[in-house]
Amino acid sequence: MFLSLLGLALAADPAPSIPFEKYTLDNGLEVILSPDSRLPLVATDIWYHVGGGYELPGRSGFAHLFEHIMFQGSRNVPEDQFFPILEGAGATFVNGTTDFDRTNYLETVPSNQLELALWLESDRMGFLLDTLTQERLDNQRAVVRKERQQSTENVPYGVAEEQFYKMLFPAPHPYNGVVIGTHEDLQAASLDDVKTFFRTWYVPNNATLVICGDFDPAAVKPLVAKYFGSIPGGPEPVVTTQMAPPIPAEKRADLTDDVELPKLYMGWVTAPVFQAGDAELQLAGMVLADGKSSRLYRELVEKQQIAQSVRAYQYPLTYGSVFAVEVVGKPGQTPGKLEAEAWRVLESLRAAPPEQAELDRAWTSTKARVLRGLEELGGFGGKADTLDYYNHHTGDPGFLAKDFARYESATPAAVQKAFAESIRKDNRVVVSVVPAPKSEGGAK
Repeated sequence: MFLSLLGLALAADPAPSIPFEKYTLDNGLEVILSPDSRLPLVATDIWYHVGGGYELPGRSGFAHLFEHIMFQGSRNVPEDQFFPILEGAGATFVNGTTDFDRTNYLETVPSNQLELALWLESDRMGFLLDTLTQERLDNQRAVVRKERQQSTENVPYGVAEEQFYKMLFPAPHPYNGVVIGTHEDLQAASLDDVKTFFRTWYVPNNATLVICGDFDPAAVKPLVAKYFGSIPGGPEPVVTTQMAPPIPAEKRADLTDDVELPKLYMGWVTAPVFQAGDAELQLAGMVLADGKSSRLYRELVEKQQIAQSVRAYQYPLTYGSVFAVEVVGKPGQTPGKLEAEAWRVLESLRAAPPEQAELDRAWTSTKARVLRGLEELGGFGGKADTLDYYNHHTGDPGFLAKDFARYESATPAAVQKAFAESIRKDNRVVVSVVPAPKSEGGAK
């Protein structure tokens, strides 16, 4: 009953599936249609297959910069009117995000406003450069640089997290650092550099458009052709990113920051998304730190009471995923103590398989999170975004049931094997952060 309320078809197993139709325009734009008449709404979700992980040395932050520029106006959309136009039409969700592996743009609108959303997306895909001036570039560059200050430099542990990724992915690998880029690279970007980036990556044959919701496919197909079909495709973008190299020996960094509590990061470069070991490591992360019954929480937070919070997770990426453990200590605790006790818990999973009950809890939690997301047509983790995610990484928008099967088939022995092979002392990055000393007056 629960799954049928989501508008999902049920396979016999009973793994869920999202009904869809996929086709490609002559210019290379992939289109995925998924009708769902539960609500009089339609979500559009377009993924450009470019993110921070596709950038060249000296060009960090370009993908995220374009996320901002894409909302500033195009040939037929006045400056700064993208949001107001959609909000005036009753949109319930409008946003865009950039990750290492992709950039996406999402809108959820009333069904009768779908044509408006398609027009807006097509205008900025086809005609953004008509209005991209040096002034607009300078304006958005300043906005992004301020965002970097607010999200990385002036937030607790922000600089430590950036250092963590720099050590995990040494330059020139483009996962080096944070997606937002550096001040130096952003400031050095010329108008010609930025236009070249757009012409390379923001072409129909490097994008996938998902439309999910209350619409008639027979009526929508001509609209997609009308607004997107005349935009010329470009040369196939050349991806130069390579798989991240293995970490040959332990790397460590000890930092001081304007924070109140010590924090420990431990990280490993692990199996790429959807490759062997990825699902097992995601389950291992949940066994370690998902909820109050997890191992790290029970030992460090409840029993020893040396930690304020714990996290362990597999961050799946195309060119090398990250398995990370983060521990925020209680006042007066040292990173050395946090590391020793956290590693002791990790060693218990390296030494023996998890209990089946632990895996069952981890999988139940994962499945519930996915199904909750699929209750929504649009937004992050909604049905449209899920179709785009699977299409981007596997070429199959309907990969959901196969993804579920990865977790359901993971045995305790397989989880232990993947964890023990990947999570060792000799291939890890350790970053510790301690509070900066206070002056005599009490200020740091």
